[in-house]
Amino acid sequence: QVHLAESGGGLVQAGGSLRLSCAASVSVYAMGWFRQAPGKERELVVAIDYEGENTYYADFVKGRFTISRDNAKRSVYLQMNTLEPEDTGVYYCATSHRMATMRKWEYAYWGQGTQVTVSS
Repeated sequence: QVHLAESGGGLVQAGGSLRLSCAASVSVYAMGWFRQAPGKERELVVAIDYEGENTYYADFVKGRFTISRDNAKRSVYLQMNTLEPEDTGVYYCATSHRMATMRKWEYAYWGQGTQVTVSS
């Protein structure tokens, strides 16, 4: 069983920054950050492959968010800059059995989520 634990969420003003971290209990393959706003479906924010060489960013975060991973620490990070009120939501990290994927249904393990609130 894979356990994922997110941290780093909080309340920030628009234009500010936050850094999310996700630690896995075992070595994992593809990892992704997803978010879910109230009343909306969970959506992919960014995905990264096992080697950390390939990433996929949703259009709404390109140029503002950066994903990275440290396999030695079994961790993935999400640096979020220039935050907007529309970025508010619960952010989840997830991992797949695949080396790389952008498909939500291929992510088998999920963390509990961390709340990010951006005030205007």
